[in-house]
Amino acid sequence: MINRYGSIALLLFVLVIITGCGKSPSETDKNEMVLRHIMPTKVRGLDPGDMRDRYSFTIGSQIFETLYQYHFLKRPYEIVPLLAEEMPLVSDDLLTYTIKIQKGIFYQDDECFAGGKGREVQADDFVYSLKRIANIKYLSQNWSLFDDKIVGLDEFREYTKGCESEQGIDYSRAVEGLQTPDDYTLVIRLKKPWPQMVSTALADLSTAPVAREAVDFYGKDIISNPVGTGPFMLEQWRRGSYFELVRNPNFRGEAYPLEGEPGDAERGYLDDAGRIMPFADKIIWTVILESQPAWFLFLEGKVDSSGIPKDNFGEAITQNMQLTESMHQRNIHLKTFLDPSTFWVGFNMLDSVLGKNKALRLAISRSIAREKFIELFSNNRDMVAHGMVVPLMDSYNPDIRDEGYSKYAPQEAKELLKEAEKVHGGKLPVLKLAVPGTDTFARQYGQFLVRQMTNIGLEVEAQYMDWPTYLEKMNGRSLQMFTSGAHASITDAQDFLQSFYSRNWAPGANNFNYSNPEFDRLYEKAVVMLDGPERRRLYRKMEKIALDDCPAAFLNHRVAYVLHHDWYKNYKPHAFAYGLSKYRRIDLEKRQAYKDLLKKLK
Repeated sequence: MINRYGSIALLLFVLVIITGCGKSPSETDKNEMVLRHIMPTKVRGLDPGDMRDRYSFTIGSQIFETLYQYHFLKRPYEIVPLLAEEMPLVSDDLLTYTIKIQKGIFYQDDECFAGGKGREVQADDFVYSLKRIANIKYLSQNWSLFDDKIVGLDEFREYTKGCESEQGIDYSRAVEGLQTPDDYTLVIRLKKPWPQMVSTALADLSTAPVAREAVDFYGKDIISNPVGTGPFMLEQWRRGSYFELVRNPNFRGEAYPLEGEPGDAERGYLDDAGRIMPFADKIIWTVILESQPAWFLFLEGKVDSSGIPKDNFGEAITQNMQLTESMHQRNIHLKTFLDPSTFWVGFNMLDSVLGKNKALRLAISRSIAREKFIELFSNNRDMVAHGMVVPLMDSYNPDIRDEGYSKYAPQEAKELLKEAEKVHGGKLPVLKLAVPGTDTFARQYGQFLVRQMTNIGLEVEAQYMDWPTYLEKMNGRSLQMFTSGAHASITDAQDFLQSFYSRNWAPGANNFNYSNPEFDRLYEKAVVMLDGPERRRLYRKMEKIALDDCPAAFLNHRVAYVLHHDWYKNYKPHAFAYGLSKYRRIDLEKRQAYKDLLKKLK
C-alpha cells in the first residue's frame, strides 16, 4: 500500500508524464466513449511496410487493415475475410491465389489526396505495397516474409538495386506474380507452394494497403503520418508522451460477430452481436515507461486494462492465484491465458567473440537460473522455455524439457568457460548485453542476467537503450548479446522457426544472424508442406538443430495475467490479433460508478 503522501507524490509524477509540461491529449466530452491505455515504450513508427514490433502493431492495426483477419471470438482460431470479399480461390497446384477485394473501401481523408478526400482502395494498392517492401532501398524489416516466394518479386528487388534513389523507382514495372485483372481482383502467383500465406502474410499488417499518394506526399515522414482504411485515424502523436486516435469518418463500418465459441453468450461476448463497429470515439495511449505510475492510473480508473507489475502482484492476486478481495470490491476482472511468446538472451553469431565459440554460449545459458528468473520477474506466472516453440502450438515437442537445453548448471558453466577461453586464445573480453528499456524493470532485468553471468567468471556490461535505438542497432547487426523475444502472429510454429533461417538475417526475423545448412534445408522443405504429422516432425527436428547450436539462451514463455475494469466490455483475450479496439465498448455509467466508488474507498 502507498501512504497518503506517497500517493500524492506519485500522482504528481503521473500528471507530469501525462501532461508533458502542459501539453495533453485533447479534452474529451464526458459522453464520448474513449478507450484509455498505457504504452510502455516509445514507438519507432507507424508505417506498416516497415513495422515488425508489437508496440507499433498495437497502434498501427487500429489504423490499417489487411485482406484477412482472425475471427475475434472463435476458438480454435480461424482466419476470415476483412478487406477481401471471401477466402481466396486457390489453384490445384497451390501456386495461384485469386482474391476478390471488397468495393466501397476508402482511405481516410488526408491532404495527400486530391481535394483532401480519401479515394477508394483498389487492387493496385496491394501490389504497390508489396513492391515497396521488395524495394531494397526501403530496407523493410518485412522482406524476409516474401523472399523467394512470389514470381518476379525477387527480380523487382534486384532492379531497385540499380536505381539511384527511391524516387527513381518505377513502381509500374510489371511483376509476373502480381496481377490485377480489374480494380477489385488481385492474383498472386507463387514460385512454390506457400500453404501459410494467408495467415503469415495476407493477415499480417505488413501487407495492409498503403496509398502511393501518401508515401509520395510525406516521404520519410510517412512513419508519423499513417493513412489507412481502418476504424480509427491518428489525431495526435506527441512523441514520448501519448497517442490519440479518433474514429475514422470514412470507415465503412463492420458488424460485430454474430457467433463465437460455446459459452460466449453467457459471458456477455455476444451482447453486441450484429452492431456496427467501432463503438469508441477515441483511443488514447499514454506513454509511461515505469510500471508503478501505470499501475496507479489503472487503480484510479484512468486506464481500462492493465497487466500486473511484479511488485504489485500480491495486491491483486492471492497465493491461490485468484483475485484479492480489494480487486473484487473495485469490480475488476482477471483474464489469464498462455501468451504465444518466447523470451531469450540472444547471441549475434556474426560477433567475433561469441559467434565461433559455442562453449561460451553454452556457459552463458547454463549460468542462468530460469526458475529464479521467473520467480523474481513474473511472480511464478511464466513457464520455463525449454526451446523456442510455445506449448500451445501443435508442433510443440513435450519431450524437449528432457533434453537439458534450459538447465541451470553453474559448475558446468565454469568448466565450459575454461574451454571457451582456449577457443578464444586467452582471457575473454568484457561482453556487452543490450537491454531494451531504461525503466526500473529493465534495469533490474539486466542486472539479474549480468549477475548470473558474472557468477561464473564472465565480465559483462549491460547497455540500456530506448526501443527505437535498440531496433536500429539490432537491424544493423551491431549488438553482441541482447535480451529479446518473439510473439507469434499465427498459430503455426513457423513464426518462431523463421527466426533461424539464414535468408532472414537482420533486418529480417533472424536477429541472431544464425546459419545452419541442414536447418535451412529442412525449413525449405517444411514451409511448402500442408500441415500434418510429417511437417510437425520436421519442425521438431529443426528446433533441436538450432538448440544444439545455441544461438540463444531461451528463458521463458509468458502467461498473461490481465486485469480490466467492469466497464470495459468485449474484452476477450486473443493470442494472435492486434486490431481489437473496434470491438471494445465502454459502459459510461459503470465508469462513472467507479469514480463514485473510489470516493467511498478513500
